[in-house]
Amino acid sequence: MPGLFEDADVISVYTRKQAIEDGVLVDVSKGQRLFKFPVALTRTVWADCVEWPEDDMQAMQDQTGRLSDVLWMTLCAVRRGGTTDRVPVELYRIPRDGHSTEPQLVRLEAVCGPGDDMEPVITIQFPGED
Repeated sequence: MPGLFEDADVISVYTRKQAIEDGVLVDVSKGQRLFKFPVALTRTVWADCVEWPEDDMQAMQDQTGRLSDVLWMTLCAVRRGGTTDRVPVELYRIPRDGHSTEPQLVRLEAVCGPGDDMEPVITIQFPGED
């Protein structure tokens, strides 16, 4: 309905920039060349699918490779079904639980929406995280 919120007062605004500064989102735009838009992962996706301390000997993994896997599988999913602003992403990753060595399926989603200045941005998150 036009004019429905015309006279409404804005109570609060939480920008993408603030979410990155607060650590709620992890900006992975620098160094990646797969997407032409800025890309961020939610902190929970980062912790589950990317983060891997160098001294963790649970399995031969590293953050660079794990991030590359998340971005590559996201690109593949977008290419397969990228006609909406929300695309399901599936990938296998070794969970950081201290003992697993076999990859397990994880389901994510890539959401393309407006950034702080209305530019297109991509957020990779778990379903229902928004």
